[in-house]
Amino acid sequence: MVFGIQKLIQDHLVERRIRRTRLVTKDGRCNIEFGNVKYGNHFAFLVDFWTTFVEFRWRFVLFFFITSFTLSWFIFSLLWFWIARNNGDLKWQNPSNDHTPCVWNVVGLTTAFLFSLETQTTIGYGVRAITPYCPVAVALIIIQTLIGALIHCFICGVIVSKISLPKKRAKTITFSEMAVICPKKDFLCLMIRVANLRKTLMIGSQIYGKLLRTTVKPDGETIIMDQVNIEFLMDAGKDNLFFVCPLTLYHVIDKASPFFDMAEDTFHKQEFELVVFLDSTAETTSSACQVRTSFIPQEIMWGYNFLPIISRSKEGKYRVDFSNFSKVVAVTTAHCAYCFHNIVGHHIPSINGIDNSGFGVIGILE
Repeated sequence: MVFGIQKLIQDHLVERRIRRTRLVTKDGRCNIEFGNVKYGNHFAFLVDFWTTFVEFRWRFVLFFFITSFTLSWFIFSLLWFWIARNNGDLKWQNPSNDHTPCVWNVVGLTTAFLFSLETQTTIGYGVRAITPYCPVAVALIIIQTLIGALIHCFICGVIVSKISLPKKRAKTITFSEMAVICPKKDFLCLMIRVANLRKTLMIGSQIYGKLLRTTVKPDGETIIMDQVNIEFLMDAGKDNLFFVCPLTLYHVIDKASPFFDMAEDTFHKQEFELVVFLDSTAETTSSACQVRTSFIPQEIMWGYNFLPIISRSKEGKYRVDFSNFSKVVAVTTAHCAYCFHNIVGHHIPSINGIDNSGFGVIGILE
């Protein structure tokens, strides 16, 4: 039992270390900090206040929602109290029976606050109402109505914008937990899977990758975050993917690939991060969104292939078995890309198929 607890603690510490060292988390968030930012640059966030408010977390938006309305009601209630006090309307001022108040039934700070709330929210219970004998009160009710409308519009706009953010749509697009390296036709390929969990299509989908690693140039210059383009393909091309079902995308490991010089036994000792991007447009809202994930060497399995997930039932319907989405199976694979391309026999993939026991299958789609 003690050994099991120690192993859990070690696994947790390793996971935390990996999470801290990777630039992009599995759910697409960027793990980066900005230090020594000049104070004057913070003013730019206030100038672009709309984006700043939309990017606030929900708890801060709700806090601003409650605070803005409550403060506006209270500030205007003080003004209404001041008008009533100057006009002699308050209860402790003992107004005469024929006295005409600026606002009916505003006789204290509490009633002034209730009138301010009713005015700005257009409740209008009928107990408190303004009279036409105080020009200052008429001007104040116009000002409060306009300011209240502006606060309503701003808060509603922020909430609607946050709800409709494209990154919310990106939550229903998922990548496989692992990537694999195995033969595909006559090439050695790195493959990943991506799936759209909604039935509505993603239009104009494009997928690409960036390999991030630290490199040292011949002149001794060290580049901490050197970026290398990684091209992903499908049998039908790389642009405008028909994203109606899960797709298996592959990167050909040839002499131009940064993975060409890597081998199976040293692959997990490498230090790099493969960041994969999917740019697309949501069919329902026509909003552009980007989905990101990343793979470190420990998440790329050499000599494995994905299990099939798309099948056709006896009734002729296409079905997707998501239980096999990230499952892999061992396949015969060359020890390195050089062996695959130069040693006879290594480039020939296995001709044995992989059974999917999840369905009664009459045909499997590639």
